Amino acid sequence: MASAGKGKDEGDADAFMAALDHPRKAEIEALRSLVRAADKRIREGVKWNAPSFYIADHFATLKIFPPGKVQVVLHTGAKAKSDSATMKVDDPSRLLKWAAKDRCVATFASLEDIEAARKALTAILKQWIAQL
Repeated sequence: MASAGKGKDEGDADAFMAALDHPRKAEIEALRSLVRAADKRIREGVKWNAPSFYIADHFATLKIFPPGKVQVVLHTGAKAKSDSATMKVDDPSRLLKWAAKDRCVATFASLEDIEAARKALTAILKQWIAQL
């Protein structure tokens, strides 16, 4: 079931992935699984022509183009907010590159990169969700 104004629902995400022709499809699937496993409340849709994840509002979207790498973009909603809080995340593995006080990106080039970062990325996701 799609949440109001949140984009397409999980069935659409699965259909989107089934139709996707992408050289990093295995990495995208691995990240989809990792993000969804971080919290049982997470739902998935399609936003900005990519898998996107939400609980009450979108908080993470995969950036799948250009196709040489896959990024997890963490944000505080589908639209920028002037009153967004500064997100604080413990990131000892230095996975994140911050674009703003409420938006950061983790970049992966291979399944090996994702597997090596699994524990750290899961911890980051849990911290991010706790602040939403």
